[in-house]
This record gives sequence, C-alpha cells and structure tokens, in this order.
Amino acid sequence: MSHKKSEMLKAFRIFIILYALGTSSILTTKAQEHKIAGTEPASEKFNASKLIMEHIADSYEWHIAKFGETHVSIPLPVILYSAQSGFHFFISNKFHHGTESYSGFRIAGEESKYKGKVVEVASDGTEKRPFDFSITKNVMSLFFSILFLMLIFSSIARRYKEGIDRAPKGLQSWLEPIVIFVRDDVVKASIGEEKYRKYLPYLLTVFFFILINNLMGLIPILPGGANLTGNIAVTMVLALFTFVIILFSGSKDYYMHIVNAPGIPWWLKVPIPLMPIVEIMGVFTKPFVLMLRLFANITAGHIIALGFYSLIFIFGERSLFAGYGVSIITILFTIFMGLLELLVAFIQAYVFTLLSALYISMALEQHEGHASESH
Repeated sequence: MSHKKSEMLKAFRIFIILYALGTSSILTTKAQEHKIAGTEPASEKFNASKLIMEHIADSYEWHIAKFGETHVSIPLPVILYSAQSGFHFFISNKFHHGTESYSGFRIAGEESKYKGKVVEVASDGTEKRPFDFSITKNVMSLFFSILFLMLIFSSIARRYKEGIDRAPKGLQSWLEPIVIFVRDDVVKASIGEEKYRKYLPYLLTVFFFILINNLMGLIPILPGGANLTGNIAVTMVLALFTFVIILFSGSKDYYMHIVNAPGIPWWLKVPIPLMPIVEIMGVFTKPFVLMLRLFANITAGHIIALGFYSLIFIFGERSLFAGYGVSIITILFTIFMGLLELLVAFIQAYVFTLLSALYISMALEQHEGHASESH
C-alpha cells in the first residue's frame, strides 16, 4: 500500500512539474510578445479574448512558443480537395503561420466568416471552403491519445496473459481498481447483471478515452495542450455513439412507451399527441446533453485558467510592478485551477460513462408482463 502511495505521489509531482513548465512557457511567450519584462512599450494592447481563443481552438500547426518574431511550432500535414484543382498535399509551414498564401489557399483571417480555416481564394478575391482532410492539432492529439491507450492496455493485457492470479504491479495496479469501479459501480449497477457485459467494452473505452484526453489537455506542452474533449465535434461523435447504441438496443417496450406512455391521461395523447412529441424530443435531448456537458465543462476550465494568465498582462500594461505583483497571485490561482481541473477530468469521464450507461439501461428496460412473455 505504501509503495502504491509513493507511486501516486511521484505521478502527482510529475503532473505538477509538467503543468508548471507549460505555464512558464505560456508566460514567457506572452512576455516576449508584449515586452512586459523589458523597457520597450508594448506595440499593441493585450487582447485576452484572442489569447484564450487561440489556445482552445484547433489549428494547422502545433504552436510551442514564440521568441520575439520567431515562432517555434510543429507544422502539420494539410490535405485539401478542390472542385477546380483536385487534391492538394503540403505542410502547414507553407502558410508561414497564416501570413502567406500557397497554391491559391490561405488561412482565413479574423474578418472572414471562415476564420482560422483554410480557404481557396478565387480570382475575384472571394473565399470558398475546400474539402478539408488536414491533420490538425486536435487530430494529431487524437492520434497521440489512441497510441497511449493502445500502449497502456496492451501492456496490461500481456500482464494478465502471464497469469490472472499474479499480483498486479505498475500500470496494472493503477488501472485495475478504476476498471473494477467502472464495471461494478457504473455499468453493472446501471444496466444489470444479465446484460452489462455486452456494453462494458464500449463504456470502458469511452471512460478511458475521455479521461486520457482530459488529462493531456491539462499539460500545455507537447504531446498535451490540445483541447480535444473541449471540441464540440469530438463530444458530438461520442454522444452519437451512445445514441446509435440506444437506438439499436431499445426494447419493444421502450419504443411503445415513447409512442404511448402508460399512466398518462388520454387527452395528452389525442387529438394532439403532446406526450409522444415530448418523449420523442427526449430521445434526441439525451445525446445532446451528453455532448454539451462534456464540451462546456472542459472548455470552461481552460478558459478560466487562461483568464488568470491574462490578468498578468492586463495589469502589466498599466504598470511593470503591477504585472509582476499580480503574477504571484495569478500563478497560485492557476495551480489551484489545475488541481481542480485534474479532479474535473475524472468527474467528467465518470459522468459521461454513467449517463451513457443509464440511457442504455432505460432503452433495455422491459415491462414485467412482456419480459415474462419473452421468456
């Protein structure tokens, strides 16, 4: 037990060090840009909303730092299909951080309705979106998380193949209690002893996928720093997986209760089918809630942390000493928010998995009379 505690403390220290390194890299970058620590006045006013949106939005390069006018970033593959010129493959550094065009394409500026996206520029200057299959920062982060999950669980699987009765150690000792918790207290408790095994692989995958990406998003240095679970497209796909499983797993009673809910007065069903409409809307609001809950909570955490960073530069524009003075409080609050987000990372993975399990359980539920008939 003491050995396990020491391992947990070691991992916690590593997280704090990585978080501090990422924090210092952001602070150093912004200080270079706005010259808070120097004698030159800032050439432009600090824009907190721009800083926040740049860090939570997707991009075509993995930005690490900026020293003066020198950007340190990892360019990513750009894959486009244009109806006029076909497929185009190139690396995002051809855009020179969004300042130049390449082969008739450019990254749309702030004034464009396609802000931050690659657009095709026509001869008359109009912008048109090509089909975009690029490996963006969020896509690369997705590949990283998939790789981590495969490495982690393949090593654990090998350990179990050596013998299920052997004492767990290393990653196995860390993750086995979590797997058992999700199996027994979430999936089995929600779906039931008879049917839970069918849905356990999906729900475990969802739980660890969300957890790993939540944790990676807290470390603002490569390979972390992407806002994957704070991207509404990603949370929408996860919610759609649950939605499709519910649709295909729904029992006859589930669909009958949607159309003709028992115990409801007839005048709420005819001549205007008020309750069936409400029930049908409920079928679609469940995945919508899953999508928004995860997206909003993760994005909000990043925005709050970046808001604390911004206070340094807002005060620093007024006074050098005010900037340094508030930085101490800001960094303390940011570390506190980092620890709070660490807790939220686990809670949001748990909540998404629990709600998915409950929704699946509701779809599987059968009336006692019908259940006995089926037997």
